[in-house]
Amino acid sequence: MLDFDGTLADTFPWFARVLPGVADRYGFRRPAAHEVEGLRALDARAVLRRLDVPGWKLPLIARHMRVLAARDAGDLGLFPGIPALLARLRVGGVALALVSSNREDVVRRVLGPESAGLIDRYACGAAVFGKARRFRAVARGSGLPPARVLCLGDELRDHDAATRAGLAFGAVTWGYTRAEALAAAGPAHLFPTPEAVAAALLPAARAA
Repeated sequence: MLDFDGTLADTFPWFARVLPGVADRYGFRRPAAHEVEGLRALDARAVLRRLDVPGWKLPLIARHMRVLAARDAGDLGLFPGIPALLARLRVGGVALALVSSNREDVVRRVLGPESAGLIDRYACGAAVFGKARRFRAVARGSGLPPARVLCLGDELRDHDAATRAGLAFGAVTWGYTRAEALAAAGPAHLFPTPEAVAAALLPAARAA
């Protein structure tokens, strides 16, 4: 099960660009430039506390961010190596699902028709802290035992959601959260590159 923002798509520069305007609109604190790297070591709840984001506003903020992402989808792109990774996994017999807080139409547009067609199931529009329920539903629908399912993501909240769903988590270090913070959470796998994901999930290909 694949996360989208920060795992497949390089959306952090866009997020950093639009965040000040969102902060002004919804009345929370803009992060100072010197704070950004520190925030990338925290989980999502800690970030919200640091920026004084009222919990009751979170659904409104998330909905607005989805609208902005749809507006700017043409400016968003995938990380290098992601299309090749998806193709290799699919050819290798790995079933792929995508679970994201983003909208499915935005996800498909950024992936492009070829990569989007490699995904077996989309579960988009999840609440910011609602991924565990989506993970459980997708895992049940796959017909696979939980031990055969891996959740791939770049944030500590993805790790928490996978853990609550009883699923293994593979952390990618090229996205939002800093590698040392992900490693400290104890994921089942820590992947520095898309190629490392393919090597772990397709060991026969690695050996060849």
